[in-house]
Amino acid sequence: MNFEYTKKTQDLMNKVDDFMQKHLFPHENKVYDFHRNNPWKDYPELESWKKEAKKEGLWNLFLPSYYGDLSPGYSNLEYAPLAEKMGRLTWASEVFNCNAPDTGNMETIAKYGTPEQKEKWLKPIMNGEIRSAFLMTEPAVASSDATNIQTSIVRDGDDYVINGRKWWSSGAMNPHCKIYILMGKTDFNAEKHKQQSMILVPADTPGIKIIRPLQVFGSVDSPEGHAEIELSNVRVPASNILLGEGRGFEIAQGRLGPGRIHHCMRLIGVAQRALELMCKRANQREAFGRNLIKFTSVRQDIAKSECEIQQARLLTLATADKIDKFGAKEAKNLIAMIKIQVPQMACNVVDRAIQIHGGMGVSQDTPLAGYYAMARVLRLADGPDEVHMFQLGRNLAKQYEI
Repeated sequence: MNFEYTKKTQDLMNKVDDFMQKHLFPHENKVYDFHRNNPWKDYPELESWKKEAKKEGLWNLFLPSYYGDLSPGYSNLEYAPLAEKMGRLTWASEVFNCNAPDTGNMETIAKYGTPEQKEKWLKPIMNGEIRSAFLMTEPAVASSDATNIQTSIVRDGDDYVINGRKWWSSGAMNPHCKIYILMGKTDFNAEKHKQQSMILVPADTPGIKIIRPLQVFGSVDSPEGHAEIELSNVRVPASNILLGEGRGFEIAQGRLGPGRIHHCMRLIGVAQRALELMCKRANQREAFGRNLIKFTSVRQDIAKSECEIQQARLLTLATADKIDKFGAKEAKNLIAMIKIQVPQMACNVVDRAIQIHGGMGVSQDTPLAGYYAMARVLRLADGPDEVHMFQLGRNLAKQYEI
C-alpha cells in the first residue's frame, strides 16, 4: 500500500481538524468538568455541534463504502486517520456520530438486519436520534471466551424470552440509549460455536433492570457509562433475532474487525496528543536550573514515543488496507497485532507524558489521566491481550507445521 494519504483523505482530515479546532477544543476542559459533575447528561452545546457536523458532511464517516447508500463512500483506510483526529478528544467521536458502541451496532444492523430492523433501529441511530448498547460480557463467567456466556434466549411462540445478567454494557447508562444488541444462547446443546445468537432488545422492555453503573478507575465515564444489567423474563418478538439462531459468532466476527480499527486509530490520536503535550511541557517546565527538554531521559522518552506511535499508525493503516481489499477474515492476524500493540503503546506514551507533567499529569488539569484509563481499558475490551496473542501465535505457528 501507499502510506501517503491521498488528497481526498488529507482534505477530509483537514476538514475534521478544522471543525474540532473551531468548535470542540475551545470547550475541552468545560466538557470534562461538566461530565464529572453532571452524570448522564449531555453537554448543552452537543446537539448544536452535531447539527453543524451534519451540515458540513462530517457525519457517519465510519461506515465503509461497501455498505452502499448507507455509507458516505469512504474506505476503512480513508476513515482511519479521521478516527485518529477524533481520538484527540475522548468525547469528540459522538459529535460526528462515529462513537462506540454505536458504530459497531450500526454496522451489525446494516450488515445483518432485516429491512424492518433497519427502518426501526438503524435509521434513528444513524440520524443521531437515539443511542445503543452492546450486551455480551457477563460477571459470572470469563467472557473473554464468549462460549462461556450463560444468558438464555428461549423461543416461546412468537417471542423470545431472555434471562441473564450482563455487565460492561457500554453506552447503556446514556439517557438516549433505546436499543441493545444482546448476545446469548438459543441452544445450550448445539455445537460449541453455534449455541450463541444475537437479538435486538429495546431498552424499555419490562424485566430489564440496571443494577448499577460500573466505575472505570473511579470514574462513571459519563455520559456513556458502563452498566450492569439484569434481564428477568424479558420478552421480545421473534422477529428481533439477527440473521437467525446460532449465528452469534458469525455476527461477532463480522462486527469486530472494522471496530478494532476505529479503537486503535482513536488510541493513536490519544498517544499523538499526549506526545504533543509532553513536548510542550518539556520545553516550558524548568527543574534543577534548566528546562526538562535538556535532560537526556526526557529526550529519550519523546523519541521512543514518536517511534512507537509511527509504528502503530503504519501497522493499523496496513490492517485497514487489507480489510478493504480482502475482508476482515483475511486480515485477522493483522487485526490481532494492532489489538495487542496499539493499546499497550498508548499506555506507554501516556504514562511518559504523565511522568513529565508530574502531579499535574494525574489531575483534572490535563486529559492525560482520562487517556490512560481509556488505553488501559482497551487492553481488555474486544478481547484481552492474552486472547489475541494466543490466537495470533497459533495462526502463525500453523504456517510452519511439518
